[in-house]
Amino acid sequence: MTSIYDFTAKTLDGKDVSLGDWQGKVLLIVNTASKCGFTYQYEGLEKLHRDYAARGLVVLGFPCNQFRQQEPGDAAEIANFCSLTYDVSFPMFAKIDVNGDGTHPLYQWLKTQKRGFLGTSGIKWNFTKFLVDRSGKVVGRFSPTTKPEALTGTIEKLL
Repeated sequence: MTSIYDFTAKTLDGKDVSLGDWQGKVLLIVNTASKCGFTYQYEGLEKLHRDYAARGLVVLGFPCNQFRQQEPGDAAEIANFCSLTYDVSFPMFAKIDVNGDGTHPLYQWLKTQKRGFLGTSGIKWNFTKFLVDRSGKVVGRFSPTTKPEALTGTIEKLL
């Protein structure tokens, strides 16, 4: 795959969606978990989505259970948690792996586009964030400790 728009992913309700559906948008791609110390970041992600969706930002959530099994639920449980606890309205996808042999192809590609701390490729924890500009270029990779609101200035420049 040569472009982020070449990838597809299954939504929580089992539909295949092409990332090409968001061509020309700024994307914030995040691996999420409902039982993590960073789960509160759903609130900030939702605020970014609501504040900037009209200007072209789309937040995409990818639940992952690889870090201390902090996303144990099935798709229905994840959808229910996101809806009832954080009123999430941005697209949420089916649970994926972000590291190892079963890594989702999107995350294989993302990790080659922007390396982590000290040039590492592996995702270190839940709520690692990738920011993609309107042309599909990965312009940033942010650690789980980077709160969504800290990305506001960078997002505004891309919009």
